[in-house]
Amino acid sequence: MKKYTTQQLALRNGQDKDEIWVAFQGVIYDVTESRLWRNGKHYEHWAGQDLTAELGKGPHTDSVFEKFTIVGELAETAL
Repeated sequence: MKKYTTQQLALRNGQDKDEIWVAFQGVIYDVTESRLWRNGKHYEHWAGQDLTAELGKGPHTDSVFEKFTIVGELAETAL
């Protein structure tokens, strides 16, 4: 599976490129077609980011991503 950096993910925020992507638990999902992610945001969540920490506080479980296409994995970055 292709790996993307956090910088590459950040460009898929619904503003800089046509794609709208989010990451969760190391997997990147394409949410472009979701009407809930128009303009790169969904309530208080912003696209182009890793939402793993944020979704622990929300009403959703990881099953919310089952309907979206997986585009790759989030590459680990060096400290």
